[in-house]
Amino acid sequence: MKWGIIGSGSWGTALAKILTDNLHPVHWWMRSQSLADQFRKRKHNPQYLSSANFDLGLLHLNTSVEKVIAASDCIIVAVPSAYAAGVLQDLPQQVFRHKRVVSAIKGMLPEENLLLNDFLKKEYGVELGSYFTVLGPCHAEEVAAEKLSYLTFSGIDPKATADIAACFRNDYINTIENDDIYGVQYASILKNIYALGAGIAHGLEYGDNFLSVLIANSADEMAVFLRKTGIQNVEVGTIGHKDPPRRGEQADPPRHTTNYAASVYLGDLLVTCYSLYSRNRTFGNMIGKGYSVQAAQLEMNMVAEGYPASKSIYLLNKKIRAEMPIAETLYRILWKQLPPAEGFAGIEKKLV
Repeated sequence: MKWGIIGSGSWGTALAKILTDNLHPVHWWMRSQSLADQFRKRKHNPQYLSSANFDLGLLHLNTSVEKVIAASDCIIVAVPSAYAAGVLQDLPQQVFRHKRVVSAIKGMLPEENLLLNDFLKKEYGVELGSYFTVLGPCHAEEVAAEKLSYLTFSGIDPKATADIAACFRNDYINTIENDDIYGVQYASILKNIYALGAGIAHGLEYGDNFLSVLIANSADEMAVFLRKTGIQNVEVGTIGHKDPPRRGEQADPPRHTTNYAASVYLGDLLVTCYSLYSRNRTFGNMIGKGYSVQAAQLEMNMVAEGYPASKSIYLLNKKIRAEMPIAETLYRILWKQLPPAEGFAGIEKKLV
């Protein structure tokens, strides 16, 4: 399988490291020729995860998105959601024909408020059977340090999903597979919003006790939203069984079904809310300490997906009408200049 990666940020760099550590050649889109030249000279990404060195013999760096796609069987899209449409614009209509697309995006494309799969179907005719996602819980910095991490791959074609996941499995990456493409994408968007909220709470000097209740309620709110969108995998502790064994046959051991309490749902929410690597938590912490959104963006010089996601979910929820007091309050803090202390005083009264 020939791999391509569109996106040279920390997450794209982490995924490239995993693939090349597993000896898979990678065609990799760089934003500029100067970045590609610096990469070749230093053998690492000079802007992100600079501790991760690469075998240049396995890398084919290119500044043309179209050429990277043409050279690849499976293309990972790992650019921030706000920039994805711009990066993919002006490509030929049939560019993704006979290709597999793996989304590493954790947000909605804001121009039309679409998930990447819906955007690719609308613009390029990409069918859901050729679309997959790769999500956490996984921080790029820990991948660079080769600390044991988990990646969850979702796709409606079980064999293709397993084939893709196998390319990433090694001694520091475990892989999980499911078929819940929409559920995992919505959960990844929501967890960034709630992690931003956890950061605001920290900036406002709430303690761990409050934070635990906030996150527990956020998990419940996530489940409410998922149910309203038609996602069924939202029961805590659900155990699935195959058909009962026939007489004389041994029963297979029970297995946990995909649900929001699994790694890609609750696990990713927890690590994004608590980890010091979390840019959404960091961004929220600045807001809680009194930074404006614009000042926090300049200070971080990185994209916190929870900020645009809060608006995307707010707009989407006008149609879905899930009860989401935490997410709605965070939207008002970030987009409507609601003072954080005032917003969280309201949240306090909603928590159970």
